[in-house]
Amino acid sequence: MAVDIARPLAGQVSVWIQNQVREANARGVVVGMSGGIDSSVVAALAKMACGDNVLGMIMPCHSNPTSAEDAKLVARKFGIKTHFADLTATFDTLVPRIPHVEGFELTNVRPRLRMTALYCAAQALNYLVIGTSNRTEVATGYFTKWGDGASDLLPLASFYKHQVYDLARELDMPEEIMLKAPTADLWEGQTDENELGITYDELDTILQALDSGEISGFKQESVERVRKLIAGSEHKRLPIPVFHPIK
Repeated sequence: MAVDIARPLAGQVSVWIQNQVREANARGVVVGMSGGIDSSVVAALAKMACGDNVLGMIMPCHSNPTSAEDAKLVARKFGIKTHFADLTATFDTLVPRIPHVEGFELTNVRPRLRMTALYCAAQALNYLVIGTSNRTEVATGYFTKWGDGASDLLPLASFYKHQVYDLARELDMPEEIMLKAPTADLWEGQTDENELGITYDELDTILQALDSGEISGFKQESVERVRKLIAGSEHKRLPIPVFHPIK
């Protein structure tokens, strides 16, 4: 599919996706579409890169119905083929059969079920699973390990959250997607910023300052909060530890 030269950054990312798919001898990509800004941008970029060889998986699981409607809106706008798989009954069947204490751990079951569905579809189609995490989420560990953090390629992992919005504007993303509060849709009323305890604007600014080594002028409390997020999620970014016997 030809790159639109009027969209330079989106074009660069789409060419990168094309190259990743070709080097893997795959046919296309499958993407989980939540109706959020990140997955919508990734889906649009994937469409630029792979044309009709893109499958958008819409997988509600005790989710707000508007999330699926927003995902369908994006799919219609960019001409993306979709598959709807409601995982609510699967979740409800699984949970009583596994150890849990009705706590936070159950929220991570849903993205891991979605990961299972994505990889099943990808294997069936000889597609790659394209991830949706951005640089801000990767740096702070704001993703589920082996859930939405599992993918074959990450086109947004070099972009802070505010830069994802820049890409969305370049792609002419629907206004409804641009204006909605970022949420993982893990429980009613949940938003990313409330869960993180910091706005994305402040988080991006501090992350950029930490990357550059220049953190003067920031509230120490906020800087320490971000540092704790980074340190506490380091295990999510490292390879799995492997024991090597002493010879």
